[in-house]
Amino acid sequence: MLPKSSIDKMKHTLSVLVEDESGVLSRIASLFARRGFNIESLAVGQAEQEGISRITMVVTGDARVIEQLNKQLYKLINVLKVSDITDSPCVERELMLLKVNATSSTRSEIVELAQIFRARVVDVAEDSLTLEVVGDPGKMVAIVQILQKFGLREIARTGRIALIRESRVNTEFLKSLETKA
Repeated sequence: MLPKSSIDKMKHTLSVLVEDESGVLSRIASLFARRGFNIESLAVGQAEQEGISRITMVVTGDARVIEQLNKQLYKLINVLKVSDITDSPCVERELMLLKVNATSSTRSEIVELAQIFRARVVDVAEDSLTLEVVGDPGKMVAIVQILQKFGLREIARTGRIALIRESRVNTEFLKSLETKA
């Protein structure tokens, strides 16, 4: 069993709909900074309606802290809707570019590993390969761990984006059933 402090402070994924106006992201970031919270992942882009943007962020805190942040976000002008989608069945994705050392003797092994993760080679140099990886955050961690032995030169990640599954199917729950079988 995890210690109480580990259970209380967990990563939360917040989906925030805002009016697409200059300064909105700055005001949100300032709100978090004033309260001493770090945004671990941040992605911003146009939402389904023109003039509206969706900000997806990952922050660490207990339920009380996240509730307080939600209330503070709603006080900001231009914030239309705040949703903590942490416990909702979601589709989550990230994009990562990963530059890895590749010699003539390791290149084919790296390409084989990339294929297992459905990563694409997007640049080839004499002594490196650049891979594009798209997937859930766990996939990003796994491929980084696997490729570390070759030497990682650079990593660039977009941050998590997420939408609630309309089907309400919780794939994490289904995965846990598969491992028990």
